Amino acid sequence: MNENIIELEGIAKKFGSFYANKNISLQIRRGSIHAIVGENGAGKSTLMNILYGMYEPDAGTIKVCGEMVNFTSPTHAIRHGIGMVHQHFMLIPTLSVAENIVLGQEPTEHGVQIPFREVESQIKVLAKQFGLEIEPTAKVGTLSVGLEQRVEILKVLYRKADILILDEPTAVLTPLEIQQFFGTLRSLREGGKTIIIITHKLEEVLAISDSVSVMRQGQLIATLPTAETDKAMLAKMMVGRDVLLRVEKTPSEPNGTILSVQSISYKNAKGISVLENLSFEVQAGEVYGIAGVEGNGQSALLSLLWGLLDEPHRISGEVLFCGKSLLGKSPREIARLGISHIPEDRHKHAMIKAFSIAENLVFGRQHEREFLSAVGFNTKKLASYAAEMIRAFDVRVGEKQAAEKIGNLSGGNQQKVVVAREINRPELKLLILAQPTRGIDIGAIEFIHQKVIEARDKGIAVLLISAELEEILSLSDRIGCLFKGKISHEFSREAVLQGRKSPENFEKEIGYYIT
Repeated sequence: MNENIIELEGIAKKFGSFYANKNISLQIRRGSIHAIVGENGAGKSTLMNILYGMYEPDAGTIKVCGEMVNFTSPTHAIRHGIGMVHQHFMLIPTLSVAENIVLGQEPTEHGVQIPFREVESQIKVLAKQFGLEIEPTAKVGTLSVGLEQRVEILKVLYRKADILILDEPTAVLTPLEIQQFFGTLRSLREGGKTIIIITHKLEEVLAISDSVSVMRQGQLIATLPTAETDKAMLAKMMVGRDVLLRVEKTPSEPNGTILSVQSISYKNAKGISVLENLSFEVQAGEVYGIAGVEGNGQSALLSLLWGLLDEPHRISGEVLFCGKSLLGKSPREIARLGISHIPEDRHKHAMIKAFSIAENLVFGRQHEREFLSAVGFNTKKLASYAAEMIRAFDVRVGEKQAAEKIGNLSGGNQQKVVVAREINRPELKLLILAQPTRGIDIGAIEFIHQKVIEARDKGIAVLLISAELEEILSLSDRIGCLFKGKISHEFSREAVLQGRKSPENFEKEIGYYIT
């Protein structure tokens, strides 16, 4: 039996004049976990979409189990035992787990649909076999993100897939869910399945994969056993240069309280307590990091600080900015005070995909005189400002430069545009960052982290909210642990400096207070 279950030879794919994949040859061993890493735009998702039948290659061949194939659709790929779980789940919240799993492939016998109780029993057996226990009758809309992912994997297994392609599978999982997910992957591998993971998280690649392929600018740079590499080597191959894996910075020099959150409590419309006696302060010239598993009040806190909670009767406590209350102020009023906000979901709250880079760079500033003329925008000023930001923040753009639609950029370059806009607001005093590097590659992460520290060193107060413990530890001068809507523990500057000397132990200590 051929030990390679997948063999790609000379694969190429062009979009217009742009090569997304160029002459890629890759073999994947049967019964292994194979990671594919690369910067945003490196071509890894395109390559896997070709394998899954979503794209047809312009050149090259594909063999599955030694058989030459020519996939024209995902349905064709599924028939050959290939399934794909996308980063953004494709589930219907109002349907049950079982209904979502069999949707579009409802089982029949002699042309008659099998009773659904029997289907649910089959799903229970399948779930137990691979350590994916879940209640088939539960409504998907009531599940956690980690359980939703189980449903997506079971959908693929139900269709008898032997090869699973997982696109950024841990992007929205909690640390505990990630460990449980790794257990699932090992169980699948032991059950004879082959797993292909597309990811940018190098620590996870090293922890779970057997082999790893590195892509850069549409080409395959190397494939090697994971045991023979490390994070620094992978990062260098991805970016083409040495990468700072932990930001270099001098100790902070705080200079007075900018933001003071005092005994804030908030109940949602259902009367559930989301924030409970929450208190912390952020000083000028420091990064105050809030660590926590998502769902512990982060979104409510961000909405409160940005003037989006318009239910004063549900809020108690005080939020002071430079000694003055922020409660009751609109987002525009808050921005005018010198507060910038980088939201946790850039697609929903920070950009408009159909608008140009230049237009996205001045959202919230479109009323400022320097960008206006007698008849609308001062197009020359807008163009020159956009060109300056593109250079300063190393935004990789196409031929249209600032006129390019932001939706055409990679995730990392979209985030650079958002960060450029918010860090360069006039008279900035407080920068609020929520999950600032989610879903972006290591090169963009390095760049954005450097810009955050530059802002801190200019005396700007920075509030960082992140589910990535490594990011919290790398950037923060003080750390507050958020659990069930309140700060369960706060680490001083001295404790954070000491923790950086033994980061793995410190991350475990932080983890104790957030779970």
